[in-house]
Amino acid sequence: MPRFMMIVKASEESEAGTMPTKEMLAEMGAYNDQLQQSGAMLAGEGLRPSSAGARVTYSDGPPVVTEGPFGGRAKDLVAGFWVIRAGSMDEALEWARRIPFREGEVEVRPVFEASDFPDGP
Repeated sequence: MPRFMMIVKASEESEAGTMPTKEMLAEMGAYNDQLQQSGAMLAGEGLRPSSAGARVTYSDGPPVVTEGPFGGRAKDLVAGFWVIRAGSMDEALEWARRIPFREGEVEVRPVFEASDFPDGP
């Protein structure tokens, strides 16, 4: 069964380190329980703001490390993710529609499998 990553886009609030309310955490916990009970959830985590991270950039020379926070629009950053198993993109999108967010954006993308590559199993 294919895997999909549901990528939670950051917001000004998540980049500021604002924590969700107890109600939001309870709703997310119930959603994660549904994912786990269905057998769809493989992984899922929230990420700390980009100010706690770093980027490694590769070019012709040695890799360059840049400490966060990262400039630009918050919605161009990632605030969290789930990796799920779903029978199809439609099924993965159905799971994404059920995320108890009131605002924001989640990107859903298929994960490459070893069998997708010419020398894969």
